[in-house]
Amino acid sequence: MTFEQLAIVGLITLAFGLFIWDRWRYDVVAFTTLLAAVVLGLVPTDTAFDGFGHPATITVAAILVLSHTLARTGASEMLARLIERSAVGMTRHIAVLSGLGALMSSMMNNVAALGLLMPAAIQTSLKTKYHAGAVLMPLSFATILGGLITLLGTPPNIIIAAFRGDAVGSDFTMFDFTPVGILVTGAGVIFLAVFARFLIPAERQTQDAAGNHMDIDKFVTEATVVKETDAVGMTRDDVIALATECDVLIVRVFRRGRRLKQLPSGDGLKAGDRLLLEASAEGLDRLTTEMNLKVGTMKDAKMERMLAEDMDLVEAVVRPDSRMVGREIVGLRLRARYDADILAVSRQGRAFRGRMGKFRFRPGDLVLFYGPRDAMPDMIARLGCLILEQRTQFGESSRRQAQMSIAVFAAAVALATVGAVPIAVALGIAAVAMVVLGLLPMREIYDGIDWPVVVLIGALIPVGDAFESTGTTGLIAQAILDSPLPISPIAVLTLLMVVTMALSAALNNAATAVIMGPVALTLAQRLDINPDPMLMGVAVAASCAFVTPIGHQNNALVMGPGGYAFGDYWRLGLPLSMVVLIVAVPAILLFWPL
Repeated sequence: MTFEQLAIVGLITLAFGLFIWDRWRYDVVAFTTLLAAVVLGLVPTDTAFDGFGHPATITVAAILVLSHTLARTGASEMLARLIERSAVGMTRHIAVLSGLGALMSSMMNNVAALGLLMPAAIQTSLKTKYHAGAVLMPLSFATILGGLITLLGTPPNIIIAAFRGDAVGSDFTMFDFTPVGILVTGAGVIFLAVFARFLIPAERQTQDAAGNHMDIDKFVTEATVVKETDAVGMTRDDVIALATECDVLIVRVFRRGRRLKQLPSGDGLKAGDRLLLEASAEGLDRLTTEMNLKVGTMKDAKMERMLAEDMDLVEAVVRPDSRMVGREIVGLRLRARYDADILAVSRQGRAFRGRMGKFRFRPGDLVLFYGPRDAMPDMIARLGCLILEQRTQFGESSRRQAQMSIAVFAAAVALATVGAVPIAVALGIAAVAMVVLGLLPMREIYDGIDWPVVVLIGALIPVGDAFESTGTTGLIAQAILDSPLPISPIAVLTLLMVVTMALSAALNNAATAVIMGPVALTLAQRLDINPDPMLMGVAVAASCAFVTPIGHQNNALVMGPGGYAFGDYWRLGLPLSMVVLIVAVPAILLFWPL
């Protein structure tokens, strides 16, 4: 191996390790990898940032903008209402949810599709004898599968289409993925509807995955200032200092039934004042002992007091693109900005009972917000969370706006399908049309873009080119072909898909496509066969990240609401991956012969 080959293999291996470690966000790792490749001379300086102007990158950004518009106008929600009539038996419920999720994600970002359907899935499951853990994992997997059906369904399809254009002179078109995608998705949805109930752990299907992870009574306590005790007369500064020392959050103070906007100054606390305290058992015991407070035990009275005067409790899940990810609660400054607080958090189905101020958020965490009812929707939207108590609303929507947004999107798809303009240009025109027609406010143009994914793709495309230009893809392809076992083109396709699936379990699906696309082309060249089946195999396999919660954003998003543990995913995901492989290989060979 040459120095360049050793360097690119070492660099990508290091990047893989950092992706799996998950200490730094994947876009930071990808951009750092690109810069390291430039410094090592693997990527020319004059082409280092060409990936950010690549058609694949532009197409992904444009489809994210259009997905956001379809969601906020209510176009996707019109379909989501069908779920409310489906909760008659678990098999039918999963089938309707999965089918609808797959249909929606075939034409929009699959994270957005899941975000629209998950609240409805939770609410309908709560009306039955089973709970959200029974349906959320199948829904997540189905939205991932649905992305296989069209070019726009998932970033790997867009990336692989661009690789084909570089190799043979023409990209895959809008519906080139559809024959294989429909067969694979259909088989996957049927498998999920029939077998998910037997493969998801029973305890996930019987617990209250959406409601009981964060019993408010275990986190928020009402305490009363008692006459002739040390608490009477304590000033605001004294109370805050002591509460901070005990790691207790003073949520609200009530005096004579009225909520005070802040702790009283001047004469300080008075006998009869009631304090709502958020704390662990240890911190609460310490504070109430120091101040000689009388701890209340009437939960119903406490809840009535908390929800009085236009205050509300809202449970939400942290989205993968949330600005809360990686930040501590104290850094959000919710009290100063929105007069709101976070009372409880839950991760992987378990309530967090440590020091709340030091809690760092991850995608999929459940959060219990408390604040003014009018301010809650705007606050939660700005933070990038998904409300679980009701279907998320993305703005004022009307049937006319929904119909217009669908028409604009359909026109863009038609332009690209007939070859009038490239897909990136067609989607760009559609995005501008959404703004001009008033369907998407200018202030929200970039809200729907998952910037880490865009940066990831833009940074890794030049690295993938270096992987090929250094001859490293040839070495990998030759290693596969030099196997002592008889290797036929069909066996190579199957092995390629297995390796790609294994990588996608730990990496972002777009990163997997960027790395494995050149390998597929090199294998096809060495075998002297049509490159299309190899590229299709990578496109399908890169999106099939079912065995871990870190392989795809959707899997992480349902982890908290579903109450899943890390090891729950492979129980359903591994058999589903085998179904995909069994159906995909003959389907690819049928529609894209060697």
